Amino acid sequence: VAQVVGFIKGKSAISIARNYGGRKKNFTGQNFWARGYYVSTVGKDELAVREYIRKQEYEDRRIEQLRLFD
Repeated sequence: VAQVVGFIKGKSAISIARNYGGRKKNFTGQNFWARGYYVSTVGKDELAVREYIRKQEYEDRRIEQLRLFD
């Protein structure tokens, strides 16, 4: 699952950057998507998805703040 998600996120980021960002080359070292992803094997669980998104947004902000000190 991780390889498939990584492939989709990578290819879609390149496509979006080329089509909407005016870039002709890949942008190495920049982040487009959030680091993680959510997979459920049981079915849709809206509360679990909402909680995952909430935690992911918190984690993204935390990482951005840590980068300010680099």
